[in-house]
Amino acid sequence: MVSSETRTFLLGTAPVTARSVALAAKDLTFHVKLNPDALSLIGRSREILERTAASGQRVYGLNTLLGSGRDTDVEEKSLLAYQVQVVRYHNSGVGEYLDRAAARAVILARLIGFSRGGSGVRPETAGFYAELLNRGVLPAIPREGSVGSSDLTQLAAVAAVAIGEGEAIDANGTLVPGAKALADAGLQPLVLAPGEALALVSANAYSVGAGTLALVRLQHLARLADVALSLSLESIARYDGGGNLSPFSPAIQAAKAVDGQGDSADAVRRLLSGGWLEGARPEVSVQDALSFRAAPQTHGAFRSLVAQLGVALEVELNGRGDNPLVDVDSGQMVSGGNFQPMQLALAFESLRLALAHVGIASERRIAKLYPPQRAIRARHLQAAAETGSGVGAGPGLAPGLAQEELPGLLWYSAAGLLAELKFLAAPATLGAPTLSADVEDHSTLAPLALQQLEKSLDVLEKLVTIEALTASYLLLEAGAAQPLGRGTGVVVGRLADVLADRPSAPDLVERARAALRDVVSQLFPETEEGTGSW
Repeated sequence: MVSSETRTFLLGTAPVTARSVALAAKDLTFHVKLNPDALSLIGRSREILERTAASGQRVYGLNTLLGSGRDTDVEEKSLLAYQVQVVRYHNSGVGEYLDRAAARAVILARLIGFSRGGSGVRPETAGFYAELLNRGVLPAIPREGSVGSSDLTQLAAVAAVAIGEGEAIDANGTLVPGAKALADAGLQPLVLAPGEALALVSANAYSVGAGTLALVRLQHLARLADVALSLSLESIARYDGGGNLSPFSPAIQAAKAVDGQGDSADAVRRLLSGGWLEGARPEVSVQDALSFRAAPQTHGAFRSLVAQLGVALEVELNGRGDNPLVDVDSGQMVSGGNFQPMQLALAFESLRLALAHVGIASERRIAKLYPPQRAIRARHLQAAAETGSGVGAGPGLAPGLAQEELPGLLWYSAAGLLAELKFLAAPATLGAPTLSADVEDHSTLAPLALQQLEKSLDVLEKLVTIEALTASYLLLEAGAAQPLGRGTGVVVGRLADVLADRPSAPDLVERARAALRDVVSQLFPETEEGTGSW
């Protein structure tokens, strides 16, 4: 539960939402606190683990080695040293370090896992992870190393700092020893008790935690796609007699109950409300191209998969993925496979395919907006030749020819981005080899699927931004003869300011992305659950 008044993420035994996790991970002002119910459940879980250990029962990772060594006992006198060995052994990730929000999301997701009562860690260990967040300790977590059967290497990087080893990133972005990061935060290294090392590293907290951040970006992108579509509808109406809103009508949406389709169509109608497309236009084409006409179906299917990702994330957040599982109800420790997040991995997979389809439709709409751009440029060229005024001409430009607000070949950039989207849509989860003497003979590769999804998100946001820029440029060139919709008018106004500065193409797209993030959040205010209205 998130308290907006105190900026406290109060963690109990009640379900948490993926969106609240992302919010707390991104916002450094949040204070994370375990409530008495969570601490009590964690304590009962620990009691079961200690009782099991005292009984002499062989339990995986508690008093045995791991992986292919699962049937080899660890002597009682070596159990404490074994905890350190487990952390060191698994701290083997490579690649770039996660950014601050993602690293915090990893720690928070694991802390939530402790609170579900399946791990057997001590309450003070769970509290220590809360203090890592509250005191700004940022472990240096490498991106690569997990095959998606628990994010072992990423979580070991956190555990290494917790025990005073490993590396962390200070407030200046400098890599420092984990012991120094703890000392600077006023924390003493954690001394792990038997069974805790495996509990710290054996979870999917990277895929889940970073996945919540991707979910928020996906929710934004679903709205942004509808915004760009709405702008293109108004542009094609002005220049090519299109912009037929019949496919967005309530009657069409009621005829086929595809999840998300009605929401997309409703968003478009609301963005265009109050504008000239709402009125009767006898000259309008009876049917636009499918990239316009079937956009609610494409965008709706995308929205549906985004919602499914939210469900998959919350299954993981609120479930118990520990192995061995401390089952508080029966008082036993049970081996299982809940650390295999197959549903989540497939959600990441399917979304990349959906993003590619959204990108195909967007690029096709951009292509249909290109002929008006050429006509405008031809007109500008003729005017410059006739007047020879040179007003606005820049270095390297022919005398009398002003620099255009919209770079001429952004469509080609969009086409290149689309090709990358299609490439990124290829399956990622099918490629894991067998590991650990063929004991670990199937893995989900959820982290790779997530990382490819993150790349796809970035690519599609650029592509859809180019569509919004192109349509807005054409609407500004067309003048104010017909009123824009209440929502699209706001967007065009914001992008007009960006276009007017005539920045370079890379800067234009980045500035437009930032402006669109801001204006979309204003048009679609979001609640903690991710819904919104305007």
